Amino acid sequence: MASGLVESTGSRRSQDRIRGLVFVAAMLAVMWLVEIVDQVFNANLDADGIRPHDAAGLDGIVFAPFLHAGFGHLLSNTVPFLVLGVVIALSGLRRVILVTVIVAVIAGLGVWLFAPSGTDHIGASGVVFGYAAYLIARGLFSRSGLHLVTGAVVVAVWGGTLLSDLVPRDGISWQGHLFGAVGGVVAAWLLNRRAQPARGRVADIAG
Repeated sequence: MASGLVESTGSRRSQDRIRGLVFVAAMLAVMWLVEIVDQVFNANLDADGIRPHDAAGLDGIVFAPFLHAGFGHLLSNTVPFLVLGVVIALSGLRRVILVTVIVAVIAGLGVWLFAPSGTDHIGASGVVFGYAAYLIARGLFSRSGLHLVTGAVVVAVWGGTLLSDLVPRDGISWQGHLFGAVGGVVAAWLLNRRAQPARGRVADIAG
């Protein structure tokens, strides 16, 4: 009986991870599809990004992560988005969706509030920074050895790039990078707080 329960739980976790991976792959597929349509049909979709201090530009918070200034820009975001997203997706569909939404909203609002007026901010780099910051901060909040090692690997691989891309430069949405990272830390803190009561209930039952 216990063996069947463990097997069933393991199967559900595996399916949840697969759904999380599909979510990340679907987001990336939409980014590429949008850029192909933009380039082939000269659709000027990039104008639908975040336009700071303009109420009409608030919807860019939703659209901006899927818009890129050419295939070079998209390609530079593809690898880190996919790798970091996959790592988060291994915690399940709900977790990767929550992290993505929290990061995108905080990054987008930060850009809209603090970036200069008359600019247009696009790209998935804010989400990428949020994913990286989430994975780094997660271990600090959870104290999990696996999470700490994962965060250390992220720092070792992408730490230099992340820091350099926070330096204010023309043509780079460093505000999106900064607030994306803030969103990642907030997501790690919030989701760890939600997990603690659940772990406490399990401990009480086991006791």
